[in-house]
Amino acid sequence: MTDSWTLTGDDGELLLHTGTAGRAARTGHKLTIEMKGWTAQVTVDDGHPVAVTLTVDVDSLTVLKGEGGIAPWTGAEPGIARSNALKSLEVKKYPTITYASTGVVRDGDVYSVDGELTLHGVTRPHPVTVRRDGTGFSCETTITQTDYKIKQFSLLMGTVKVADDVRLTISATAPAP
Repeated sequence: MTDSWTLTGDDGELLLHTGTAGRAARTGHKLTIEMKGWTAQVTVDDGHPVAVTLTVDVDSLTVLKGEGGIAPWTGAEPGIARSNALKSLEVKKYPTITYASTGVVRDGDVYSVDGELTLHGVTRPHPVTVRRDGTGFSCETTITQTDYKIKQFSLLMGTVKVADDVRLTISATAPAP
């Protein structure tokens, strides 16, 4: 029996985890960023996902915390980091990020999903592995910013910058049958 689910930020979370790079990388903060505005449309066959599309509102980006660094994380930092991230992502030109599956293969509670990620106006294949635990689904993947023509935010003539690889984690709870 084919069904569909609509999942949103109210059903889970989509987090970005940044690192630092450059000669003075240890002076920068590693950020945890939440994308609060997202919607996933999931096609389900016999209780198992067979297709998914995800749309993320880039302007929903919220900096949750900054860790590490030489200076303490202060009250003004989340707003500054948000502004810098939105500039790097060129939110006015590219207001959404999308993912569309092209194939899903199930092996027990693990789903290998082939799909295309469109970020910063660039579309590239991006396979992911999704794990199911009861009604919960989770996924972790790495996105390389330069693959999508994103210029990493940097300070001090590039001696401190956001690392090129950003770790993405998504978790969501499916609706009750």
